[in-house]
Amino acid sequence: MTMESKAAAAIVLAAGQGTRMKSARPKVLHEVAGRPMVLWALEAVFEAGASRVVLVVGHGRDEVERVVRARHGDRVTFAVQETQRGTGDAVRTALPALEGVVGSVLVTYGDCPRVRGATLRALEATRADAPLAFLGLELDDPTGYGRVRLDAEGRPSSIVEHKDASPEERAIRLVNSGLYTFELEFLRATLPTLTTDNAQGELYLTDLVARAAAAGRPGVVVTGSMDELRGVNDPLELAEVEAACRRELVRAAAKRGVRFDDLATAYVDAEVVLEAPCRIGAGVHLRGRTVVSADARIDAGCVLEDVFVGPGAHLRPYTVATDARLGELAEVGPFSHLRPETTLGRKAKVGNFCETKKTTIGDESKVNHLAYVGDGQLGQRVNVGAGTIFCNYDGFLKHTTVLEDDVFIGSDSQLVAPVRVARGAYVASGTTVTRDVPADALAISRVKQENKEGLAAKLRARGKAAKAAQTAAKAAKAQGDGGH
Repeated sequence: MTMESKAAAAIVLAAGQGTRMKSARPKVLHEVAGRPMVLWALEAVFEAGASRVVLVVGHGRDEVERVVRARHGDRVTFAVQETQRGTGDAVRTALPALEGVVGSVLVTYGDCPRVRGATLRALEATRADAPLAFLGLELDDPTGYGRVRLDAEGRPSSIVEHKDASPEERAIRLVNSGLYTFELEFLRATLPTLTTDNAQGELYLTDLVARAAAAGRPGVVVTGSMDELRGVNDPLELAEVEAACRRELVRAAAKRGVRFDDLATAYVDAEVVLEAPCRIGAGVHLRGRTVVSADARIDAGCVLEDVFVGPGAHLRPYTVATDARLGELAEVGPFSHLRPETTLGRKAKVGNFCETKKTTIGDESKVNHLAYVGDGQLGQRVNVGAGTIFCNYDGFLKHTTVLEDDVFIGSDSQLVAPVRVARGAYVASGTTVTRDVPADALAISRVKQENKEGLAAKLRARGKAAKAAQTAAKAAKAQGDGGH
């Protein structure tokens, strides 16, 4: 076979509970760079060319199936391992779903998120005409891993699990990673021969290595990298694997032309799309399906989840946005919060300490300072002054505020929804708007200002006298307490 060899099918083992994760969530659903581990594993086998994929589920299977179907639909078949009785039993559970398939089958794990499709494809090519091939590791401390015994010609003769190994076998540093490719005909013939005659009372898939050697058709072992083949068993390993994965994602983006101010503190999820040349500041978190278009700039400390950032848009430091869309050359921040269903048009601006929610802000419109804009529809070239509040909630229902094109809202205004301010209208500073404002009208509602000559001086004198009396009373009380 050549390096272009493909496995006909793949079995991904994902039935375990993962008690060391200390979590009620199924282990394979814990996320690495925003993507559940099991989806990383499935992506790898699809990249390796497998056309039929079986996922073996058990603990939390309903939740696992829901997540996988949402991503892959009917591309994945599920097999249920009711009781976890070892890897051999798990693969045996999956085989009926591959009835009629010929060729070879990959066997991987749902908690190995860093395995690449290219590695699996290369493993299949290495198998050639052998009945199986597997990936091994050379470890300084092989504790807990199955040891790979080699014959005089360097071919694998057996794998001995750690609990079953003798002191001499435990000294072996070549261990089994657990990732295989099998000739399906060999797998179907030998799986029924497995027994539970071992320390754990389980059906070991590893015993098939000895079966192949005994039949005069020894398998192939290929040494791989721990960085790639490492599985996740506890929160510490999850964090370490995620850190490595994020480093790869950021470095790959940088090689494509994305500018990072600090590679070490940029957090980029697996589903994020970064178009070169964009610029990402230090401490930025890009989550979910965020898209940052070419020439956009995300400054330090921003946190974006499921946000589309248009070409040339600029998010200033410490902007937080979720489920939002920013048009071309839009500007946001610093210290602003775009809540779900916020849309900014071309050259629209949301300034410092502003909050938006379920609002469309049209082209060249501005909400620049200390404003709350919720359930709003803003046209083009609208100006919303500092301290403006959209009063959108009556205690039971949310209501919409509409500002048509070229509307000007003065500072410290309150717009009590539902209300519409028509094209070109002005709202004077400090106004509470409770009724629709006609086009080109000025809305103003203020208490009439009065200036009381000299009253400020009298108030100051009165205040000073009251404060002096209070101070004297405290002193007298303190002296009296001391007398006792």
